[in-house]
Amino acid sequence: MKPLQKPQPLSTRDAVYAWLKEAIIKLDLPPGAILSENDMSAKLQVSRTPVRESFVRLAQEGLVQVLPQRGTVVSLIDLELVEEGRFMREQLERAVVRLACEHFPEEAYNQMEHNLNKQADSIASQNYYRMYELDEEYHRLLFAGVRRSMTWNAIQQMNTHLNRSRMLRLVDNHDWHPIFEQHTQILSAIRAQRADQAEQLMKDHLNLHVIDQSKLKEKYPDYYKS
Repeated sequence: MKPLQKPQPLSTRDAVYAWLKEAIIKLDLPPGAILSENDMSAKLQVSRTPVRESFVRLAQEGLVQVLPQRGTVVSLIDLELVEEGRFMREQLERAVVRLACEHFPEEAYNQMEHNLNKQADSIASQNYYRMYELDEEYHRLLFAGVRRSMTWNAIQQMNTHLNRSRMLRLVDNHDWHPIFEQHTQILSAIRAQRADQAEQLMKDHLNLHVIDQSKLKEKYPDYYKS
């Protein structure tokens, strides 16, 4: 796991929460992992209070659970919540690409092209952490390009189970070319202002994860809620 970083102006509490959340989503703390206040406070070199408060916040988001006789554990991936997050993203992102086809600033287009170049580098180096981050950035830039950044921020709270499942897919299957190719095709459709094509490509892109779900659950049954 990466060392704790506390960029200003984050408080220690917020920094611990952000670190733990990232570790859970990126599977450094996998589903079912037992979490100890003492161990985490020692690892992060903070008092137990911000760790305890972070556990409470993460429990409210459904990322950890307090279980009798076991203490605090990282929650299992809930496929119903995965699908709900995917459904919400599909509806919103199909609308967003249509807006992008009406007007998309050249600067935003260039940023997304640069992002695609970095995705190609991460595929070559097989860096799944980086690929996940660039995938997130690609979609965030799309929302930002049509002035819908607050919408993107709002949906992040419902994406936690989906994002863990997406990360697991990247770890399990290192053939990321289909993801990269769909990203490239979506941006090309936006450039050509082909709204119907862009919307269909986005729908296909966000349904790619549905196809992978049954395989992932079969391969990693201990990671998923029954």
